Amino acid sequence: MTEPSYVKSLREIGMDDVPLVGGKNASLGEMIRHLQPLGVSVPGGFATTVDAFELFLKDARLVKRINKSMKNLDVADTQELAKVGEDIRSAIESADLPQKVVWAVEKAYSALDTGGTFAVRSSATAEDTVDASFAGQQETFLNVSGLEQILLAIKRVYASLFNDRAIAYRIHQGFDHKSVGISASVQQMVRSDLASSGVCFTLDTESGFSEVVFVTGAFGLGEAVVQGAVNPDEFYLYKRNLEVGRPAVLSRTLGEKAVKMIHGESTDVDRSVTTVQTPLEDQSKFVLDDNELEELGRQALVIENHYGRPMDIEWAKDGRDGKIYIVQARPETVKSRRSGNVVERYRIRGRGTVLAEGRAVGQKVASGAVRMIESAETMHMLGKGEVLVTDMTDPDWEPVMKRAAAIVTNRGGRTCHAAIIARELGIPAVVGCGDATNTLLNAQTVTVSCAEGDAGYVYDGDLEYDIERYSLDAMPELPLKVMMNIGNPERALQFAMLPNAGVGLARLEFIISNMIGIHPRAILELPDVPEDLREEILTRARGYDHPISFYVEKLTEGIAMLGAAFSPKPVIVRLSDFKSNEYAHLVGGSLYEPDEQNPMIGFRGASRYVSESFAECFALECRAVRKAREELGLDNIQVMVPFVRTLKEAANVIETLESHGLSRGTMGLKIIMMCEIPSNVILASRFLEYFDGFSIGSNDLTQFTLAVDRDSALVAPSFDERDDAVKALIHEAIQACKKAGKYIGICGQGPSDYPDFAKWLLDEGIESISLNPDTVIETWLSLANQEVGAPESES
Repeated sequence: MTEPSYVKSLREIGMDDVPLVGGKNASLGEMIRHLQPLGVSVPGGFATTVDAFELFLKDARLVKRINKSMKNLDVADTQELAKVGEDIRSAIESADLPQKVVWAVEKAYSALDTGGTFAVRSSATAEDTVDASFAGQQETFLNVSGLEQILLAIKRVYASLFNDRAIAYRIHQGFDHKSVGISASVQQMVRSDLASSGVCFTLDTESGFSEVVFVTGAFGLGEAVVQGAVNPDEFYLYKRNLEVGRPAVLSRTLGEKAVKMIHGESTDVDRSVTTVQTPLEDQSKFVLDDNELEELGRQALVIENHYGRPMDIEWAKDGRDGKIYIVQARPETVKSRRSGNVVERYRIRGRGTVLAEGRAVGQKVASGAVRMIESAETMHMLGKGEVLVTDMTDPDWEPVMKRAAAIVTNRGGRTCHAAIIARELGIPAVVGCGDATNTLLNAQTVTVSCAEGDAGYVYDGDLEYDIERYSLDAMPELPLKVMMNIGNPERALQFAMLPNAGVGLARLEFIISNMIGIHPRAILELPDVPEDLREEILTRARGYDHPISFYVEKLTEGIAMLGAAFSPKPVIVRLSDFKSNEYAHLVGGSLYEPDEQNPMIGFRGASRYVSESFAECFALECRAVRKAREELGLDNIQVMVPFVRTLKEAANVIETLESHGLSRGTMGLKIIMMCEIPSNVILASRFLEYFDGFSIGSNDLTQFTLAVDRDSALVAPSFDERDDAVKALIHEAIQACKKAGKYIGICGQGPSDYPDFAKWLLDEGIESISLNPDTVIETWLSLANQEVGAPESES
């Protein structure tokens, strides 16, 4: 009978050897054997086999003891689970390894030892498969050296098969303990303690969007990132650009990276690593530059293509040779298995005491404790899952609004800031309540319902409600295109998973307020601004060469994320449409913005772009659009110009765009004009001489046609896009575009709120309607006169 093999070189094994060395080690061997010639760098090493583990258990007489302890174990009883796990681990760690295993390890270690240190990692036979990752269930030991410590680490790996979390995970996943073996790999250490490391996925982990590589990283050893001990940098890379050699970094987010894990005082198992504070200078830097990110991205694509599925990869940069290494790769097991379109409907059970009433935003229901926020200075007090109650919101609040379960405001209509943000976040909001800050109390539990039509209600207490989910097999064809209104690039990948024909309105001002937060003139005039403002700007611009680079790159990143998410479908990017009071809220903005009595009809849109005082600021926007289109190759990005009052403004803004390299027709560029002022309709044919079409901004068009302040709760009942006067103007705009053979769409709020209005637009022959993402499926099916499929309910 042939003697079992107790150790295998990683070069000897591959994915056929999962029963012998577990999924993780089999994958390491697979990459070394097949992918190193294709540019994937994997540190060498060896692995103990499952035969070695089974011999160890047999010689130590632990098999029956373990089986008896595990039989009928109730993992819901955490005390019992802890007791059983501790007992098994102690027995394993106190037993001796069989001499045959020790000899095999010694031989392999002697051949591998070049004076460095090693990583000893676990690899269970049930882990890193398509259906179960087991990620983080067993132990890893870093910076280990010397045969004695290597052998100790191997025993610790064996013991970790019976960690409490590993035991519970196997039971929940339906694995029989007796059928799961474990292997330990001994791999040369990558000196990431002198550089950086992290994790990357070959899809977006939140949405499942498959055209990106998502990278996280921090300084030091990767365990800090894997364990969640550090807030890492985050990056998105565009696969299509990686494949053709174009710049591929879509976005960069600087993490806090407050601590890092480095080599410890000793190479003994118990003292091999330590955690220290990351120097402030390093916290202000990204862990990888663009060239390094793209190198990592290319390796990730080679791995994904080899395995034929999305992958979860651990990487490390060696601080000595500067190279990027892959230290683990496993199948991604969550998002890649999800598919299908689902629409949700919320239905509240009964009605309680109404504490406040206003306009409903969205169709959801949420409960939580009230958190009264009076100003931006106290917005940090908002806790996760609380109901934000305030007079009104502005863009400064957006970083914390994502914590809210729901939003309630005194002022504002369906198109105010709070309403727009709530739609982006997918949470309910009730706006224009008038006195919500007086009728609601801090810490009071309430239920916010937007599931009852146009009116939204805030009820006393935590009311019960149902969520019905409808599965959709396919979307029917329509005689128009259904596009989406999107502001936040961070949600672009999620929204791209919905059925759509592209983005009819991408709001550039959202990118400026969310991702930059600084008035562009303050950046351009940095040497001359007050000291405290200069420090604030430099702090926000950390990680970038200069605040101007920060401004342009952040704009580019936001635009590029939208362009890549929906490519090759059109993404119509509206140039910044802040009013002066909104620009004033940006850092440094109060130094440069006029105090206008009515900013809604003041210094905004085209008049701002062509003015001398804003010319350099507008040039930064144009640089970003051009970079996204030309350097990143996202020529599906189109430009939309808002608030063009006169033909002279139209001519001037087109000339200004051309001076910045954005000419109609270049690389297929289309320049669309927002049709949102009555003068745009009255002179439609003449405005169309300058532009490639209209996108009807029904919010402002309604406001200016009916003389109704759209942000005023007092006159909100009079604001209705379905008014005959508004519809008459829209009709004329559609006809003018059709006659000229040019694009005509609508990006205002009306079609999202009123299915009958959307149907009227379809009958008028409009080319596209751009909807809020949460209304796409239902509006689409409504236009097709098709009922949503049978629901699945949950309470």
